[in-house]
Formats: sequence, structure tokens, C-alpha cells
Amino acid sequence: MSDAHSSGSNRGVGTTLAPGRLGAAAVTFFALAATAPIAVLINVVPAAYATGGGPLVPLSFLAVGVVLIFFSAGYAAMANRAPFAGAMYTYVARGLGRPAGVGAAWLALACYQAIQLGLYGMAGVAAAPLLASWFGVTASWWMVAAGCWLLVTLAGTIRAEVVSGLIALLVLAEVAVAVGFTAANVIDPAPGGLTRATIVPTGDVDMTTLGLLLVVGLLAFAGFETTGAYAEESIRPRRDPGLSTYGVVAALAVLIGVASWSLNAATGADRITEVARARGSELLFDLAAGRLAPWAVTIGRLMLLTGLFAAVLALHHAMARYLYALGRERVLPAALGRTSPRTLAPRTAALTQSAVVAVLLAAAAWAGVGDPPTVGRRLMIAGALGLLLVLLATSVAALLHLNRVPNGEGVYTRFVAPVLSIVALGSLGYLAFRDPGALVGVRESLWILPLTLAAVIALGVLHALILRGTRPVIYAGIGQGGAPVVVTPKAPLDEHGTGRAIPRPRAAEAPQEPQEPREPGAHRPERVNR
Repeated sequence: MSDAHSSGSNRGVGTTLAPGRLGAAAVTFFALAATAPIAVLINVVPAAYATGGGPLVPLSFLAVGVVLIFFSAGYAAMANRAPFAGAMYTYVARGLGRPAGVGAAWLALACYQAIQLGLYGMAGVAAAPLLASWFGVTASWWMVAAGCWLLVTLAGTIRAEVVSGLIALLVLAEVAVAVGFTAANVIDPAPGGLTRATIVPTGDVDMTTLGLLLVVGLLAFAGFETTGAYAEESIRPRRDPGLSTYGVVAALAVLIGVASWSLNAATGADRITEVARARGSELLFDLAAGRLAPWAVTIGRLMLLTGLFAAVLALHHAMARYLYALGRERVLPAALGRTSPRTLAPRTAALTQSAVVAVLLAAAAWAGVGDPPTVGRRLMIAGALGLLLVLLATSVAALLHLNRVPNGEGVYTRFVAPVLSIVALGSLGYLAFRDPGALVGVRESLWILPLTLAAVIALGVLHALILRGTRPVIYAGIGQGGAPVVVTPKAPLDEHGTGRAIPRPRAAEAPQEPQEPREPGAHRPERVNR
């Protein structure tokens, strides 16, 4: 028999995201917010210095930036081919097959959720000194997290360009504070001035420490890849996500690299390890307190809180768009693919995401989590490790798809950059999963982490295989961005051995919703032989 599937077409009223509302700059700010750069400077950089890395710490961020530039070439090309909200889910499905794509979607959602929960916990703790100083009150972390959750829930259903404006304001303030603290450290360095020892390692380099720092540096970039989720709302859907990806990687590498180097310059190359171990996450604020007025430190603490909120909000929007893409293709319930008729935001997906977070935060509060910073940091590391696997799968998918179906990309974009990305990300993945306990901060081997990630992937693949057996039309539409798909019986060979499909009546086809014009090649119906 013949059947057709419209997957809740993304062109009808209430099932499409708002086109042309986000420029490349807005998409860049969304992704920058998701990485929470000031949180990286406060939590990740001091921990990296405490391992004894010294000048290798800022150099590792710059090196990771180069690796991710290679990744961005294939990512941008795939975004140009498939400018859909599903982002890496779509890219992996096209390059490695539909089961792998659904597995990548499950893993990406689980990892973003873990990172977001960690950020909620950190936000609750970051608010404590401000509340005590300004209002003389003490609030549990979960109370602050609940307030952030309410704001995120409200912002998740409004117009994308309004949220992008708020995100841009928060990110610019966050970056301004980081630049100000960096300038203060450089202008007033440790005795001896800006020495060569703060920039170039002296003596032999410990390769184990270098590998750990590179992995930590890569995990600090988690969230930069969310640019692709806003393709359908971009002014230039085939170009803006790719340009934004390059911009986010370059901005993060320079900002975090230079800011982390300034901490070394402010303490001295011979003291940075000792000071970082003693002061921990207070290192940035303590150095600023010795060089700036007290109000500047207070603003820095406020920017930490607002930066964490911006990261939570950005991840919420990215996850909502992943859920929307899966719902539009009916991989998940079709209701998730609906949008608000007034704002064209993925309202159902956003509210569903908020409901899931509410349950998880309530469970954490009920369980009495006593050390939110440690738990939050471990959740974020676990989530970033899972995203590393998704990035690696995306690079492999780009290499296969771009060379299997070439469409004008040069040798660098479709072969050289993806290969370099695969080699680099694969090597970092090996270093990370060889001893994940060292990253999380426990002495045990922590075998449960890779096992959990593997279980999430397996569930996603199983989900796709079940769809293939029970809902072949939906299965055929995976990774197609809601394009109508026609499934026909596998045609017998004709006398020429071509195996052409036999024409059949289309009376049994599902009703199609009106389709708005699209640029050529954007959404062709796909015919799949069963």
C-alpha cells in the first residue's frame, strides 16, 4: 500500500516557528549565554590551575578553539543543507542513519538537562551572598532555583526576538565584567610584572596534565553548538547558524583564554597553583577585591547570578526546539510540534520542558541535596561528556553525508575539517572516558557515567527501531524537518533491472496541510521503499 506523512507540517498556523526573527548576532548571543563564560572563569579555571597546569591552562582553551573551528566547518555545512530546529539530531540522522539520529537526540536532550540542573543549583548558591548583603536574609538554594524556574517558564513562551534581546543584554554585561576584571589583573600584575613564565611553560610538559586540561577546556565550551537549533527562526536560515558557530567559538576561545591568563599574571606564575587551591571559586573575586572598589566585586557577583540565569534560559530554549522538532516529526507526541499562534514560539515543548525541570528540582529539594555546587558541577561535567559524543557523531555524519552527496562544498569543508575534527574529538573523548572520575573529582573509576550515557543512546536507537517496525511513515520522516514523505512497497525489478516503483493510487494518503512556498531544494518529499 502507499501512504504519506506530513508530520504535523511546519508550515501551517500553530505548527511553525517564526521565520526571519533572529539575526546571526542574536543566535550568537543565545549560544554564548548557554556556555556561561563567567561561570567557567569562576568554577572551571581555578580548578584547572589547581592541577598544576600553570600557563597550559589558557593555552588549552586556545587549542580547543582551533579544534572546534574544524568542527564548525562541517557543522555549518550540515546546517546549510538542513536548516531545521533539530540541529545535531537532524545532521546525525542524515549522515549515520535514522536510529543514530534519534539516539543523538535522546543523548543531547539528557545532557542539556543535566547541565541545566547543575546551573540551577549553582544559581541558588550564587544568590546567597547577595541576599545576605542586601536584604539580610538566608534562602535555600532551591528557593532561588524555583524563582529562576518561574522566570524561565514565563520567558519560554514569548517571542524569540524579545528573549534574544534579554539574552544579549545579560551576555554583554557578563562579558563586560569579565573584561573589566581581566584588565585590572593585567594593569596591576603580581610583583615582577607580566613575565614570560605566565605565557609559556618552563621545563618539561606533563602530558597527562595537558590531556586533562584539554578535556576540561573542551567541556567548558559545552553549549556553543546550540546555534543550529535557531535555524528556522534566522533571517538567513542556511547561513546564520554556521556564521554564529564560528563567532561563538572564536569569542569564547579569546575571552576565556585571555581572562584565565590574567589570573596567572595577577598571582604570579610561581604561586598560581597554590593560590588556586586555597581560594577555589573565590579566586576571581579575591583578585578583583585587591584591585577594584568593593562595588565592582558586588557587580561581579551579580553578573555571575545573571549569567547563570541566562545560561539556564538559553538551554531551555534550545531543548524546547529539539522537542519541537521531534514532535513535528512525530518521533515524540505530535503536540510538542505545536507553536503559539500569536508568538510562534514552541509553547507546548517549552511548557513540557519546564514541567520536567519542576519535577526534577522538587525531587532534589525533597532529597535534601546538601552541596549544590559540587552536585551541580558533576552534573555539568557529565552532561558535557555526553555532548562530546554527540559532537563526535556529528563530525562523522558530516564527513559521510557531505562526501556521499556533494553539493558544492570544497575539499576542506567536506573532508579535511571533518577528519581533523574526528581525530581531535576522538582523542579527547578517549582521554575523558579513560578516567572520568578525575574530571568529576572522585577517586573511583566511575564506570556508571559511561554506562549511563550508553544506556541513553541505546534507548534512543531502540525507539527508532520500534518506529521502523510499527510506524514506517514516521520513521521515514526522521531528520526531514517535517517534510511530507511517501512510503511505497519495495518495487520488483523490471526487465531492465532498475527496480522502479509501480505507480499506485494515492487515495489512502493522509490529508496534506497547505504548504507555503519554500526556497528550491529546502523540503522535497522523500520517497522511501519499504
